[in-house]
Amino acid sequence: MKRFFAPVAVLASLLAPAIPSLAIAQVTLSISCSSLGIELELCQSGADAWAKQTGNQVKLVSTPADANERLALYQQLLAAGSSDIDVFQIEVDWTGILAAHFLDMKQYFSAADLNDHFPAIVANNTVGGKLVAVPWFGDAGLLYYRKDLLEKYGQKPPGTWDELAAAAKAVSDGEKAAGNADVQGFVWQGRAYEGLTCDALEWVASYGGGTIIDENGKVTINNPQAAKAINTAKGWIGTISPQGVLNYAEEDSRGVFQSGKAVFMRNWPYAWALANAPDSAVKDKVGITVLPKGTGEGARNAAALGGQELGVS
Repeated sequence: MKRFFAPVAVLASLLAPAIPSLAIAQVTLSISCSSLGIELELCQSGADAWAKQTGNQVKLVSTPADANERLALYQQLLAAGSSDIDVFQIEVDWTGILAAHFLDMKQYFSAADLNDHFPAIVANNTVGGKLVAVPWFGDAGLLYYRKDLLEKYGQKPPGTWDELAAAAKAVSDGEKAAGNADVQGFVWQGRAYEGLTCDALEWVASYGGGTIIDENGKVTINNPQAAKAINTAKGWIGTISPQGVLNYAEEDSRGVFQSGKAVFMRNWPYAWALANAPDSAVKDKVGITVLPKGTGEGARNAAALGGQELGVS
């Protein structure tokens, strides 16, 4: 089975072969870790396991949860030739941007090692024949929902975006009539950043809107199904989604949903553990399923593939 969310031990196993000399002379290794959700905790656990295994020390460098801010920081450090960070936790779509600054780690991993990961992610991390990063964990967009509220109002997890809109309105209207005026129907990532890009790609693909550019380089996004997808999402704002969603990133959406103020949420897998944490207002009240599909020719369920990789400066 291919790794989707790799266990903490994977971080330890990845660090050792990537820098074999560290097992000979004790050193302190610096690794950057995202502060998004539980990623810093996972990074710390994996780093501690590797340090215990090898006798070396690991220094964690916490970086911004916002992906744009984190990438800008990395570019500044790498362009300056800084030695502050040895191992970088990077987004799956940064390998081409940062490839020139990272070691080729292909020589440290066998084909069997790499076959334990999704081929598409290994291919993504290979730039100019160099394996510039190794997979840590994979992500895909998911739909979270309040199973208690759906049951209360006789609704089911939606199969289409139209069904989601109808269920979101029915539940939020019912809750508002009961005095819970803050309950929103659907929260997602609407800020002008890569999170919105992922959401929009999912909408277009789910409506059968095709690719933005075809294999011949022709721009194809201007088609009826793609337009329907974008117009559908536009119609959510101010109806089932708050106006403020236009400034939401992942953590903003999670904050609203986890506080019990949303019926549906689009987010990544990391939000599951947090939504069910002991201090969560929605603990044991959350369901999870695939993102809905659109309507019309070519409609299907679709999710953006993301994830985190490890590159060595």
